[in-house]
Amino acid sequence: MDISRSNQASDRPLRLGVAGLGRAFVLMLPTFTAHPRVELVAACDPRDDARRKFVAEFSGRAYPTIEALCSDADVDAVYISTPHQFHAEHAIAAASRGKHVLVEKPMALTLGECRAMIDAARAAGVVLLIGHSHSFDAPYLRAREAIASGMYGAVRMITALNYTDFMYRPRRPEELDTARGGGVVFSQGAHQVDVVRLLAGGNVRSVRAHAGAWDPSRPTEGAYNAQLTFGNDVFASLTYSGYAHFDSDELQGWIGELGHARDTSQYGAARAALQGVTPSQEMALKCQRAYGAPAALASAPIAHNHFGMVIVSCEHADLRPMPNGVMIYADAEVRIDPLPPPTIPRAEVIDELCDAVAGTRAAIHTGEWAMATLAVCLGIIESARSGREVHLEHD
Repeated sequence: MDISRSNQASDRPLRLGVAGLGRAFVLMLPTFTAHPRVELVAACDPRDDARRKFVAEFSGRAYPTIEALCSDADVDAVYISTPHQFHAEHAIAAASRGKHVLVEKPMALTLGECRAMIDAARAAGVVLLIGHSHSFDAPYLRAREAIASGMYGAVRMITALNYTDFMYRPRRPEELDTARGGGVVFSQGAHQVDVVRLLAGGNVRSVRAHAGAWDPSRPTEGAYNAQLTFGNDVFASLTYSGYAHFDSDELQGWIGELGHARDTSQYGAARAALQGVTPSQEMALKCQRAYGAPAALASAPIAHNHFGMVIVSCEHADLRPMPNGVMIYADAEVRIDPLPPPTIPRAEVIDELCDAVAGTRAAIHTGEWAMATLAVCLGIIESARSGREVHLEHD
């Protein structure tokens, strides 16, 4: 990459354009507005009201199409937060116009799309980074540092478990259609697989999985269990359920995924909100969570983001990343390696992007990395449907 043409050679922030002012943008907005290394300057979205609000709030420019956004000469990088099925098309559009690209998970829906995105970024000499996924979160990065130190011996086994209400949050029709990127494997497996791969330190060699689609009104995978084997003799068990019964935030001291204190009196609220709701009414509820509607989080996070319970079993300790640090269950002691509360939520995403653009630090969450994660997710779906173990190939 020609770093000399990167704006990160100077002190000014990376000028960011946003493709898609939906829920993902709402969740990243506190990061974008608080982080000194990035500036929101432009956006595109089909909704007039969202575009008007963006212009008013950020004194930026707003466009109805991705092509218009990517033609803006003042945009250095584009954050792609459009629906899953458009990630490849929009990332390629940005890269082909010389923009660095930050793409929400999952990277795309097929490995062919992933390869096309990687090729487009490489041909244009721009950075392609995939995130946010929870493998950016500080507790998992701290656990990775502990593993790399060698103090606790080699990783041998990983257990990851997350139970949420994902299936009963308002959804667009394609979010309930696996063929169009719907269901928990694409949306949530991308997080869980990423975290486990980060901690395991190797490529997944095989997948054996089961998946459940237990609600006919939500006809896509709502739960899965997967057994992964890695090339370094590590094995892992991944369990996810989005069916809104048990909530694994109970195992995190009732700190939610985004680092907020949970209100346990709201049990069952997600299911109740959808009772008797028509598809068009559900779409309206979905829009209430997007930018331009009263969907902002009410309070600042009190702890770090997380993705349920994760236990890394090393030869001489079990490591458990938590919202406030990493619990270490070693041979002769139990202690916590604490983390201070975040001052900027998800700052790690922007730091990795800006460092990669500046050429000062190699990125973890590259296109190649995310393509390997998608291969595992696709393997989970294939194994669950075929009843067979799926062996993965790597370049």
